[in-house]
Amino acid sequence: MTSALIIRPSSLGDIVHAMPIVHDLRRHRPGIVIDWVSEEPFAGLIGLNRGVRRVIPVALRRWRHHLLSRATWREFAVFRRQLGRYRYTAVIDLQEQVKGALLAWLARGPVHGPDRASIREPAATVVYRRRHRVDPRQHLIDRCRQLAGASFGYEPEGPPHFDLVPPPLHDAPPSRYVVFLHATSRADKLWPEPHWKQLIGHFTTAGFTVMLPWGSTGEAARSTALAAGITGALVPPHRSLPRLAALLAQAELVCGVDTGLTHLAAALNAPTISLFVATDPRLAGVARASERSIDLGGVGVVPTPIEVIAAAATVMRG
Repeated sequence: MTSALIIRPSSLGDIVHAMPIVHDLRRHRPGIVIDWVSEEPFAGLIGLNRGVRRVIPVALRRWRHHLLSRATWREFAVFRRQLGRYRYTAVIDLQEQVKGALLAWLARGPVHGPDRASIREPAATVVYRRRHRVDPRQHLIDRCRQLAGASFGYEPEGPPHFDLVPPPLHDAPPSRYVVFLHATSRADKLWPEPHWKQLIGHFTTAGFTVMLPWGSTGEAARSTALAAGITGALVPPHRSLPRLAALLAQAELVCGVDTGLTHLAAALNAPTISLFVATDPRLAGVARASERSIDLGGVGVVPTPIEVIAAAATVMRG
């Protein structure tokens, strides 16, 4: 039986960009069995792809803070047993870091990864039995698809297919809604708050409910501040990733900074606008994921609210 183990434990946006390899593998190798190693918080998202047989959760982010804890080593032993349960035709390391290579090394099967000229951390290549040249100047979606294709001897073709099936949305807002994703882990990726205020005011005046989801207490406070005094701007309760996916998939528009949830919205084929101010959309933009998505801005180029409103008129439903 042909099988593949995908090593891409984090981060959210990178996992989304890697997801099309599941469709490619199943198309070019019918009957293939695919498992995926993921950090705990993202396991539920990968589970939305029915082409993945098994998600193997790992907790590197949590374990590193409790290395001397007996509970940490017990959990690691469970992870090792799950990882060694099957022998794989190929173990594909998409993390491009030493931590991903070490996880791949623990698995049973030949490890494939980028060569030294193609990878973020060249030391990781020591673990690989097969090294493949992958142009690092192309979009991450294409890099992942190319590496998986090289590992199994096929050439990826056509647009990316993410095959994510979100759960039903049982608590949709009472009116048509848009979702604005203002939060990101990097401060240099943030869009100015006055711009968000102007955009929220425009869409609520047009009759839309504006949803401002959050993931941490700091983000919740920022959502609350942005919604203050604006009728129709809502700060929803905290949601799991699958429930957030359901919210994004049904939105009339998703607008967000360069962050994982924005990339997830594009992968779900929601009309999406991504706002770049510190990173290059050619390498990680949403336009590569969907024809209904637009990238604005770039390194040192801050999009204006007027540009966002004009782009929204292009991608929104109806």
